[in-house]
Amino acid sequence: MTTSPAATPGPTNPPERRLRSVVGDATAKKLATLGLETIDDLLRHYPRRYVSLGEMTDLASLQVGQYATVMARVVEAVNKRFGPGGRKTRTEVTLTDGNARLTLTFFSQPWRQAQLTPGTVGLFAGEVGQFNGRLQLTHPLYEPLEGPDALEGRIARGIIPIYRASAKIPSLAIERSVETVLPVADVEDPLPEDVRADRGLPSADVAFEMIHRPRSDQQWRTARDRFRFEEAFVLQTVFAQRRHAALGQTAVPRPRRSGGLRDAFEHQLPFTLTDGQRAVVAEIEADLAREHPMHRLLQGEVGSGKTVVALLAMLQVVDDGAQAVLLAPTEVLAAQHHRGITAMLGALAEGGMLGGAAEGTRVRLLTGSMGAKARKEALLDAASGAAGIVVGTHAVLQETVQLAELGLLVVDEQHRFGVEQRAVLVDRYDTKPHVLVMTATPIPRTIAMTVFGDLETSTLSELPGGRQPIQTTVVPAAERPDWLARAWDRVREEVADGRQAYVVVSRIGGSETETGEKGAGEKADPDGPPTRSLVDLREELAAGPLAGLRLGILHGRQHPEEKDATMTAFARGEIDVLVATTVVEVGVDVPNATVMVVVDAERFGVSQLHQLRGRVGRGGHAGLCLLVTSAEDGSPSRERLDAVASTSDGFALSRLDAEQRREGDVLGAAQSGVRSSLRLLSVVKDEQVIADAREAATAFVEGDPQLASAPDLRAAVERLEQSQQADYLERT
Repeated sequence: MTTSPAATPGPTNPPERRLRSVVGDATAKKLATLGLETIDDLLRHYPRRYVSLGEMTDLASLQVGQYATVMARVVEAVNKRFGPGGRKTRTEVTLTDGNARLTLTFFSQPWRQAQLTPGTVGLFAGEVGQFNGRLQLTHPLYEPLEGPDALEGRIARGIIPIYRASAKIPSLAIERSVETVLPVADVEDPLPEDVRADRGLPSADVAFEMIHRPRSDQQWRTARDRFRFEEAFVLQTVFAQRRHAALGQTAVPRPRRSGGLRDAFEHQLPFTLTDGQRAVVAEIEADLAREHPMHRLLQGEVGSGKTVVALLAMLQVVDDGAQAVLLAPTEVLAAQHHRGITAMLGALAEGGMLGGAAEGTRVRLLTGSMGAKARKEALLDAASGAAGIVVGTHAVLQETVQLAELGLLVVDEQHRFGVEQRAVLVDRYDTKPHVLVMTATPIPRTIAMTVFGDLETSTLSELPGGRQPIQTTVVPAAERPDWLARAWDRVREEVADGRQAYVVVSRIGGSETETGEKGAGEKADPDGPPTRSLVDLREELAAGPLAGLRLGILHGRQHPEEKDATMTAFARGEIDVLVATTVVEVGVDVPNATVMVVVDAERFGVSQLHQLRGRVGRGGHAGLCLLVTSAEDGSPSRERLDAVASTSDGFALSRLDAEQRREGDVLGAAQSGVRSSLRLLSVVKDEQVIADAREAATAFVEGDPQLASAPDLRAAVERLEQSQQADYLERT
């Protein structure tokens, strides 16, 4: 079946599959307005609900502007004259569902009175309007459910499918098109027979009949379950093939060497790894020692110690004579990683330098804004192998950057990189490097299996010892202005005690709708009050509640050198309060920062707020996060903020965030290939279905990697992989 609603004709979509060849040009053009261009598109345009002939539509639930299909009984039909001399006719038909009433209005169609006699039961479709305080449908489409004009077979079946429709093509017309297509459709079945049999699922042709022309509620439910599993199975087959293919790739084993850099680093660590860190380190250590490239996702709470785990993996590779590259999404984060790794290694990061450890290596930073001299030194050390660890942004991907021997690629916050960018380094080498992907965004298991299904997953869920708790409080500025004043007082108190603070805003400056960074403002209410800009707020704070403190600003439009200088000054304690956009959301680590004030907090998503507050409390003092909002008590925005304040469990919040957002938003624009292939499957709710499909797909691919025994499945997989929208399927 075609998995993209806007597929173009080609080898996988021959002309005979086009709808116009069956329903005609006129109807095909109308169906195209819903993105339905092929027979497969139409068959997979599943009913959104069903109406039983034994039930009447709840007319009281209709709303003005809604395009509705209702089933009701005619109570009265009258013709009325109007206009000059009474030459025009208006037919008014009154319907009822036994309780509420609805008026149908037809102009210049007096014969409708004889057609719609009292007692007639029918389906009526149109846009709900209002006239003289009464709801009405004007010139609705109508189909009787009784008598010789009724659609053949519907009464016998007793259940009527209702489709997502439009003004140009109503549900009734879609149903007729399906009735026309079903008997002539050459249906493919991506589910292998044994997979179906193990789960008691019907074949595709039977399931299409059951979902479009059900004779019982159980039939359409069974068909829905089958197609839901099919969507998950095809997607998981793609991932299973990729995991299987990875086993065919060769990588140089990088087993742990005793007495090297890694051992020296572990001996000087000032803290003990958590049980979770040790378990993940062991998983990665085993992966690196294999002859196949590691493809692992490391996810963990903010501050859970992912960087230390990644550094141990990098040192294991360096001990074996190879190099490791840490790829960061921004220059600010890359520079911070460089500072952090260099500080943790100490003399071990000064290999070959005066005062450096004999067994040490070099850690080089490589970004696009570096000066010529620093860049030349970094490039030379990378090419010669003197730099065992190279930290950088997309600048590392340039052809001019040569590495002596890449053994491990670590990608931080991978969702911020284009998949093609991430593949550049991997594809340069016949012998593939190992790949470790890190994210501080907690990912629900269902989404991890759907978006990162080709990666093995390790999770750090506990915080290292010594990490202080973060208290989060909602500050309702409109209701309690005294609370807002107290928030700024708390900032002054922390600074007076020698600590530092963040103030985060959703936009830099300019128009009220402009957002400061990608992701900010995603929860914005267009009808809400205007937001505070970074520029304006900084001036207000400097002249008002934070007067006399050293204020700095940080945002994405600044020159990279300016951003790096600001972060360096903040890290050194030369700035008391950093007023910033969400550029500080990921990775910025200043242990002395203990308080964060998020202004217009309702403008941020749940997971984003959790990420932001993770920037404080990273040292020896407790953290405080104040969510300033104008959202009213009881509103959805306020409920989201209350949820963030009520728990520090990032995985619980990420699931809540996913449940509250639309499926497409959860997957994101980069996952549009998945989105176009999923019609019934919810990556948030259908965890068991996805897990079952993953297990089944893995087993099937192990027995038949090329899908030779399942040509329909192979065709479905190829269409999904070849889709121009399926960017998410490119290799990490």
